Amino acid sequence: MGDPLLLQPSQPVTEFSTPELDALIADMFDTMHAQRGAGLAAPQIGIMKRVVIFGVEANPRYPDAESVPTTVLINPIIEPIGDDADLGWEGCLSVPGMRGLVSRYTHIRYRGMNEKGETIERTASDFHARVVQHECDHLDGVLYPMRIQDMRYFGFEEVLFPDL
Repeated sequence: MGDPLLLQPSQPVTEFSTPELDALIADMFDTMHAQRGAGLAAPQIGIMKRVVIFGVEANPRYPDAESVPTTVLINPIIEPIGDDADLGWEGCLSVPGMRGLVSRYTHIRYRGMNEKGETIERTASDFHARVVQHECDHLDGVLYPMRIQDMRYFGFEEVLFPDL
């Protein structure tokens, strides 16, 4: 947090199945797994392209979260399904050691491309929907603290959750 690149919009990917894109995606997965994250956006590693990855099986950072399919999503578009939203705690690899309570749509439809340029279209709910919205925000230069409505619910993980 504080890096001006994280506040800028990313550029669409125009070429698929390239060595450069494959290397970017591999680097992103290595970074996400090393940090035990649920997802990562290319701007978080200094690449201003509209690429996000996500996936959760069992993750100690999110012990109560349902699984989220491992996905490469390029040039994503998100549409809310209805107006339902809920508050949930979020963290971010770009804001280490902090958590905040953020409102997100509960149900969404997202679409985009995979690394081969093939179309992906899915609906998602709950934690899956939250992860996708969080990662895609990075592509528009939005960090989750910008979405916190009540700053009393933003702080250091060890203070907010001393038993974790």
